[in-house]
Amino acid sequence: MFLKNLSLLNYKNFESANFEFDAKINCLVGNNGVGKTNVLDSIYHLSFGKSYFNPITSQNIRHGSEFFVIEGEFEKNDREEQIIVSAKKGQKKIIKRNNKPYEKFSEHIGFIPTVIISPADRDLIIEGSETRRKFMDGVISQSDNLYLNSLINYGKILAQRNSLLKYFAANNSFDRDTLSVYNEQLEELGNVLYEKRKAFLNTFIPIFQKRYATISNEREEVSITYKSQLEEGSFGSLLEDNLQKDMALQYTSVGTHKDDLNFEIEGHPIKKFGSQGQQKSFLIALKLAQFDFIKDLSKVSPILLLDDIFDKLDENRVAHIVDLVATNQLGQLFISDTHGDRTEKVVMETGQTYKMFRL
Repeated sequence: MFLKNLSLLNYKNFESANFEFDAKINCLVGNNGVGKTNVLDSIYHLSFGKSYFNPITSQNIRHGSEFFVIEGEFEKNDREEQIIVSAKKGQKKIIKRNNKPYEKFSEHIGFIPTVIISPADRDLIIEGSETRRKFMDGVISQSDNLYLNSLINYGKILAQRNSLLKYFAANNSFDRDTLSVYNEQLEELGNVLYEKRKAFLNTFIPIFQKRYATISNEREEVSITYKSQLEEGSFGSLLEDNLQKDMALQYTSVGTHKDDLNFEIEGHPIKKFGSQGQQKSFLIALKLAQFDFIKDLSKVSPILLLDDIFDKLDENRVAHIVDLVATNQLGQLFISDTHGDRTEKVVMETGQTYKMFRL
């Protein structure tokens, strides 16, 4: 699978732009602020129906414009596939595949498997649990539609239960029957998420550790541990035991929406004890493991987007990733960089076809 052509209209800082890509390696080079990252983000947008860097749709429309259109022509399984994402201020975003609009955006997730490695990924280490849950959810959702639908419905029921708790507080009232309905639905969906996350990590962690060992020349041990409140007891009993707390807080304080991943190096949190280089290697291994996991399940090589990679990683780590293209472990690769000569030097050594785009 690869992206053949890309057209942008009023997307971020592009008034109009067209690209015809190479099936293997594509390098977007130029000074900071010329739109290299925006091109990568538009490809991500075609895959996920949203921006990687700014999920607020209206803020992706070019300043002074009323709408944006992103159009991509892909080749997948020897078939031409056209994906169009468009949005107009004040209106709902539209995603079309071969001119047919999706009724639900979730139906599109996983059709164009894509992995991005970006400086923003450091948030996975330094930010709170929500960022790590989103990473886990994003990987599983690309290959498991039941999981994605359960996740969406869980979010809806959780919001409804929280609204009910606020209603109880505002009106000094309590309705156990209505609350029980939400509890049952939340428990059923939460158990699906919990079991699927456990199964995913059983497969994913060994892939990740193998990738890290290769990148770091097996210098240290790394681990990922799944932390969930459901390890302490059944979801139903957790909700019951924390009812008074939830009533006081006016939101649901327990459940799979509180799950987290512990990232460790040599048995210690990588956030506190990992060097910058170790943290970078950890993140690359995480993303390449994501690539491997999706490829194994979908039997399609995801598109790999490397944003501003040379400025954030040393040349050895970049060379390792690019070498994977040379050995046909990766499919289509997009690289953004400020130094065209540096990028071209690395990609030329792969012996693969490539294109340079100077923005």
